[in-house]
Amino acid sequence: MQNEDGKQDAQHKCDIGFIGLGVMGANLTLNLADNGYRVACFDLDQTKVDAILAKDSAERGDKPARLEGCNSYTELLSKLKAPHLIILSVPAGDPVDHVCNHLIDAGIKADDIVIDTGNSLWTDSVEREEHYKSKFIFFTTAISGGEVGARFGPSLMPSGNPYAWTRIEPVLKAIAAKVDPETGKPLETYTPGQPVTEGEACATYIGTMGAGHYVKMVHNGIEYADMQLICETYQIMRTALHMSAAEIAEVFRRWNDGKLNSYLMEISAEVLEQLDPETKQPLVDVILDKAGQKGTGLWTAVSALQVGSPAQTITSAVFARSISGLKEERVAASEILKGPHAPSLSDDEKMEAVHKLEQALYCSKICAYAQGFQLMATAANEHGWDLDFGEIAKIWRAGCIIRAVFLQSIAQAYEKDEGLKNLLLDPFFADQITEMQSDWRTSIADATMAGIPCPAMMSALSYYDSYRSAVLPANLLQGQRDYFGAHTFQRVDKPAGKKFHLNWSDPDRPQVAIKK
Repeated sequence: MQNEDGKQDAQHKCDIGFIGLGVMGANLTLNLADNGYRVACFDLDQTKVDAILAKDSAERGDKPARLEGCNSYTELLSKLKAPHLIILSVPAGDPVDHVCNHLIDAGIKADDIVIDTGNSLWTDSVEREEHYKSKFIFFTTAISGGEVGARFGPSLMPSGNPYAWTRIEPVLKAIAAKVDPETGKPLETYTPGQPVTEGEACATYIGTMGAGHYVKMVHNGIEYADMQLICETYQIMRTALHMSAAEIAEVFRRWNDGKLNSYLMEISAEVLEQLDPETKQPLVDVILDKAGQKGTGLWTAVSALQVGSPAQTITSAVFARSISGLKEERVAASEILKGPHAPSLSDDEKMEAVHKLEQALYCSKICAYAQGFQLMATAANEHGWDLDFGEIAKIWRAGCIIRAVFLQSIAQAYEKDEGLKNLLLDPFFADQITEMQSDWRTSIADATMAGIPCPAMMSALSYYDSYRSAVLPANLLQGQRDYFGAHTFQRVDKPAGKKFHLNWSDPDRPQVAIKK
């Protein structure tokens, strides 16, 4: 509604501005509308603006319009209540700065808030907050859940200016996924206009700028590991146990009713059940075994190396995608490099192997999550973030790709012991692995003897065995380093931190204490 001067009355202005109406952006916009917010929308592609207005019209029926389309950044600002709250859903990198600079030209104010929801590298977000601080408040919220999550409730990982969070919190908690606080299971609905309003919201303030996108990055690293572990389990069943795709799907559905209940297990069963529309064969059999990646798993692996946090299962999952990309080389190598033949098993032996694989997948999953949380703790110490791991586990229980009932136990572990050094040390998870590790080891050994690669599962077991070992062969490694590079070593019978060097070139090889 406009007054006599042609300006929109303040009471009729929109609550939120939204820029970027691709798949994620359009769904987030409709989610905001479902939760009672009036949204002014803009995209450089006018057809996307028209499409979302038509979608809103179809969903709301004869109710008042919830969205307003805009033709420019200036018009978008003019339609918003002050101080302005603007959400961006644009590709990471230069497009974020492109939008920010146009908003500055359009007259954005210092107390306005711009929220980046893309998969930005966390260091870029830190730089942007500093760069734009005199122009407006730059804030971020990382999002997981894909287009369905964006539409009906994603997991949100916000970070930035604490004052901005007080203004943003009601909005993000309204649109976030919800869970039953007692069971940790999602409270879901997929009906437009009827959002879930009860339960705990999967959105919490992660910390100062950069923390949210870092946590989302690690989430994606864990996602890589979780997916790869499921895929390795599938390959063992398919190749060593000679099970059909449908049979494996049935097993996955059964597992999904127990401790392995998760979104990834659920969709894996659906994928395996799906028939190809063209050949009527299992769709999985006509999909090329050549996986892609968008970079967040790689970022996680690189960060783990940079801060010195062991995350080998996550890294193995990244490398598994890399080697899958060598399809032509692998086909040629398969004609030259020979492996063992998978043994024939009776039906009873197959059933026993499947049971053991369930335990192996579960134990490997525990280790993958332990690595992810350990990485976040290490990075938090380095960057001065105060991360609440219990809350992080809670917001991953619904809305995101790694959502699983398993996360309820992780949240409880960190709530019982805020100073927990590693998830493996929690009594519940320590007991679980103690009980199941024999099956875990047997499954990996059997896969190895059958010549089936399971790099993520192997690395998870190696991580467990390394972490529980009071003594590792790094003593020999330090001796090697001192021999060729005079890198020094510490002694078990001397004060910690005191360093020594052996003069290896001297026939008598005298030891020298290194002065600080």
